[in-house]
Amino acid sequence: MARSFRSPLFSLATLVLFAWSTSALHFYMDLKEKRCFIEELPSDTVVEGQYRALEWHEGEQKYKENPRMGVLVEVTEMNHDNSLVNTRGPTTGRFTFTSHDSGDHTICISPSYVGSTWFSPSSHIRMDFDIAIGKARPDLDHDRSHVSEVAAKVRELNVKLEDIRREQQYQREREADFRDLSEVTNSRAVWYSVAQIVVLVATCAWQLRHLKHFFDDRKMR
Repeated sequence: MARSFRSPLFSLATLVLFAWSTSALHFYMDLKEKRCFIEELPSDTVVEGQYRALEWHEGEQKYKENPRMGVLVEVTEMNHDNSLVNTRGPTTGRFTFTSHDSGDHTICISPSYVGSTWFSPSSHIRMDFDIAIGKARPDLDHDRSHVSEVAAKVRELNVKLEDIRREQQYQREREADFRDLSEVTNSRAVWYSVAQIVVLVATCAWQLRHLKHFFDDRKMR
């Protein structure tokens, strides 16, 4: 994959944004359909998600909540196929998990009716989905009664710095893996070149010896 050059200032800005990045969207899907997203996360990163499922009501010609409907949330680590979240909630809910290892994680949501039904009519769903990646922000409403506003901001800054440090460590690990792979490849290339030289030298020596015997035989005749 080609990589574009990024200046140190741009990289620092990217890390600051990563410390608490949010992704909010809405999309449309059918009942019992599963929609999955892939997020690349460093290890020990807290992820919070919120969702709301609205069903199309033909009589009122609008999307509204249906108490008979629930939403299944599944989160899996792709590297080890390890399930982090597998829970069913109401049409509006939230979930939280912490990544154990760095790598890609799949976040899947699927709306369906609660309970077993012999026949589930086809229904159109609008799904509002929002995820926040990074350490959870402190509860400012609760902290105002105990600490000053300055102390709350300092604590939030410390959390962001910790996330930046963890992301830098993750990038260093990836760089070390790439460097080890490059050294192994270069070492194999050197040994392959040495083997070629040895074969060429041996071939030349054998040809010279063969020619020497050939000319010696001609002289004796």
